[in-house]
Amino acid sequence: MNASMRGASFVRVALCGASPRPGISTTTSRQLRRALFTRAEPTPVRNFFINTVLIVGVGLGAYYVTDARSAFHRYFLVPVIRWTTDAETAHRFAIDAMKAGVYPVDRSADVEDPDLEVEVFGKKLSSPIGLAAGFDKNAEAIDPLFAMGFSYVEVGSITPKPQPGNPQPRFFRLPKDKAAINRYGFNSDGHLKVLARLRMRLHSFLTHNESTPVNHAFQEGKLLAVNLGKNKDGDEIADYVEGVKALGNYADLLVVNISSPNTPGLRDLQNEKKLGSLLSAVVVARDGLSTPHKPPICVKIAPDLSETEVVSIAEVVKRSGIDGVIVSNTTISRPESLKSPSSLANEIGGLSGPPVKDLSLKTLRTLRKHIGPSFTIVGCGGISTGKDAVAFAKAGASFFQVLTGFAYDGPGMPSRLRSEIKKELNGKKWMDIVNTEFE
Repeated sequence: MNASMRGASFVRVALCGASPRPGISTTTSRQLRRALFTRAEPTPVRNFFINTVLIVGVGLGAYYVTDARSAFHRYFLVPVIRWTTDAETAHRFAIDAMKAGVYPVDRSADVEDPDLEVEVFGKKLSSPIGLAAGFDKNAEAIDPLFAMGFSYVEVGSITPKPQPGNPQPRFFRLPKDKAAINRYGFNSDGHLKVLARLRMRLHSFLTHNESTPVNHAFQEGKLLAVNLGKNKDGDEIADYVEGVKALGNYADLLVVNISSPNTPGLRDLQNEKKLGSLLSAVVVARDGLSTPHKPPICVKIAPDLSETEVVSIAEVVKRSGIDGVIVSNTTISRPESLKSPSSLANEIGGLSGPPVKDLSLKTLRTLRKHIGPSFTIVGCGGISTGKDAVAFAKAGASFFQVLTGFAYDGPGMPSRLRSEIKKELNGKKWMDIVNTEFE
């Protein structure tokens, strides 16, 4: 009898109780069935081994999933959320999860890397990677975002009075372009609610720490910025001045947003005369703050400006006494390179993501050319890789911000960008490549 026949015979013994051939008794058959199908009696050693394996397995799994660098987020969780929810629901879900303490952390972010350090506004950032306004609109998830590896987090835009923004739907994904279109319209909880959150955050820090915070990020090498907007029916100067007075004492940096395409008339503030009056008023309000550390002020401009308009802004900014410019916001144009169907691409609102990169870079280069080499410019618009980031640095950006790429990539994006930037630097330091296009 060959091996396969013997195996089959023993299976019949086990299942049917029949002896396959003379010499195997019914008792032996029962013993074989018992060995195959009877559960072994638990023993202390066996239980200890099983419990240890389970605990270690669960612990390792939890450690992996709670690390922002885990491929689980980029290749499973984020795509699942994207496939099962609309864009605004996913956005709200992410903020709510962070508020509830459910978020991964970048365990490598605290490792100092001198090659990536940035000197800006008389302060130091541990890396050039920031998060743009528009994700955490109401200052609800500041510390989770820092924990994911961002060195700079900008909350807002925040308006003086609460307002709901534009009707839904107002946020659309363009997955073929890894882009998005939004027409949120400055949906905001208003100054009072945001101020309460910032105060509670400070109170919590002081309750759990004996030392005073080094800055409003509460961490060395990181900065917290507050982006200010105006109400739909608000005053084009008074709303921003009110924002400086209400929130300036709780920010490392203030941003004057005059370039969102979703608030009627807002971009008109980029006009030379109006911009000059606005920035002068904002600087006076900033200088009157009670804090001994007056926050720097940046203005955020659009990528859709002509060269003449950019030159005009450069002249106003140099005279105004503000400290920097963020280039750029979303675009109202629709580049021919878009792959998404026109039913999506033609939605009204500001387009963000990789299709905006060339426009933003062009505006940045023009501004740098006319504003001089020492004035701080922050890059923003379509940055999704280390190569993109380095291109913005060479064109004159001291550091940069991401947003749409973060939504597509997930919490591991800061870590990935650090690795890619290091590779692109090829032994140089970040600060060594800033402005090198103009040397």
